[in-house]
Amino acid sequence: MRIATINCGSSSLKADVLDSSTGDRVLRLRAQRVGDAEASVRWDDAPAQPLGSRPLEDVLGELLPMLFERAGAVDAVGHRVVHGGDRFVRPTLIDDAVVQAIDELTPLAPLHNPANHAGIVAARLALPSVPHVAVFDTAFHTTLPSRARHYAIDPTLLPQARRFGFHGTSHGYVARTAAAALDAPLESLRVITCHLGNGASICAVENGRSVETSMGMTPLEGLVMGTRSGDIDPGLILQLLRGGRDIDAVDTLLNRKSGLAGVSGTSGDMRDIERRAAEGDERCRLALKLFAHRLRKYIGAYAAAMGGVDAIVFTAGIGENSPGIRHRVAQRLDFLGARLDEDLNRDAKVGAQTPVFDISDPTSRVKLLVVATDEARAIAEHTAAIAEHHDDVAETKTIPIAVSARHIHLTQDAVEALFGAGHQLTPRNDLSQPGQFACEETLTVVGPKRSLEKVRVLGPTRPKNQIEVSRTDEFWLGVDAPVRRSGHVANSPGVTLQGPAGSLTLTEGLICAARHIHMTPQDAADFGVDNGDIVEVRINSEDRDLVFGDVLIRVSPKYALEMHVDTDEANAAELSRRDEGMLVATKGTARLTHRERR
Repeated sequence: MRIATINCGSSSLKADVLDSSTGDRVLRLRAQRVGDAEASVRWDDAPAQPLGSRPLEDVLGELLPMLFERAGAVDAVGHRVVHGGDRFVRPTLIDDAVVQAIDELTPLAPLHNPANHAGIVAARLALPSVPHVAVFDTAFHTTLPSRARHYAIDPTLLPQARRFGFHGTSHGYVARTAAAALDAPLESLRVITCHLGNGASICAVENGRSVETSMGMTPLEGLVMGTRSGDIDPGLILQLLRGGRDIDAVDTLLNRKSGLAGVSGTSGDMRDIERRAAEGDERCRLALKLFAHRLRKYIGAYAAAMGGVDAIVFTAGIGENSPGIRHRVAQRLDFLGARLDEDLNRDAKVGAQTPVFDISDPTSRVKLLVVATDEARAIAEHTAAIAEHHDDVAETKTIPIAVSARHIHLTQDAVEALFGAGHQLTPRNDLSQPGQFACEETLTVVGPKRSLEKVRVLGPTRPKNQIEVSRTDEFWLGVDAPVRRSGHVANSPGVTLQGPAGSLTLTEGLICAARHIHMTPQDAADFGVDNGDIVEVRINSEDRDLVFGDVLIRVSPKYALEMHVDTDEANAAELSRRDEGMLVATKGTARLTHRERR
């Protein structure tokens, strides 16, 4: 599809028209310093033309109709929106209600959402006949676990006081690109992505999900940035307020006059800072040290949070173009097994033709990669997935919902250690998935705090030991279990299993299973979804309607159609073992509605 992407800032406009499947550009527009007397616009590689000192809305009203006219046929328009709050957790087809909701989120992103809103309004006015899709920076980070999402304050004081994260479109795109370059499924990797530009953030991507990120409720938290301070002692803010500065002055100081600009006394452009540092400017040298130190500290923390790291990715303006910064950051990462090749680092150049450049030393256990981010292409891909099927509705079809209680999968060695040499699992009853069965055998699961008795073993045996529990169970045991798809137990907590013939202490294996739907290839084709898709589950019950997000589609000829939730999730929706639902699916936007079997 031919997609126009709109990235509208308070004083800038970036717009591209491209093929969503190949990323090939048809047209590019760049306007900068909008609202200033020196405002200008550039079409493709033509010389910049003056715009005059006009408000953003006037500039949008002139340039966007020109963009659509020059591009010819445009099938859909994708819009970057910085903050989606709690409401928007995935790319969303825009209607009047969505436009209003984005405007209402302005207090959470006062520098960004108003401009995003203005771009949407102007584009819909200029091209009302095609679908418009909002792609949210915060959406990729909706998988943050509660321990990474919350601040240590009374949650009733400010309901929106939680960590949302930003640059999600870029983090997700470069993580997928890095995994493809490494010829490995992203779901099997631990990747740290460093988006380093005037705005900068870092993200820990574990098993394909964002599990930590440096920006928080607003883009001010985290790394040292061009004009933003990043992490700062809240007591310093109190001192500034007590010293006579008002809230707006402190806001301006921390967002526009701090970071690299504040420390170095420059505009905050890394190219100028590196040049002046080389000439002996001590303030610029300090700025470089602070920038690299903060980033290196976060990399170490995120490696610890994931229990290791397989690849560290540098991207965006500074990450892609500053070998000096990459050198400073990587020079003390040997303890992780990450070693930089200085010659490759100096030679690294990335772009459309070479999107990934490996700068790792041959002895490095951790891959160090420079990856060209392409947020416009990522937005176009998301937009196409929604727009291609926004009017399509799959044939209504019932789908069973199975409530999966806590259970255990064992290797044959573990079976013999717990039940005796030569012991074979004894089938008790068949399960809904072909070849799977509940066993007569049960075990006691012993955690640091308490134990769970008579936990059912499921057969047949597997290559890895795995204990699946609910959030209530993990609290009871006193452990912190990650949400994982089945089989992904690396760096999960261990427990002790007690059986009639002995006990077995595991170093890993305890997980909360990601909610998922088993499908055959024919089922997936019927519903318009693919293996690995993440869909939304809408439960309509008599008194407990809710929406489950992050539902994984798993496709195999060996499966039978069924959705699996754990007991906590079933209780929240008042589901029973006799319930089933209906999946009304469009590509990338599946919905499951609950229907009780009578």
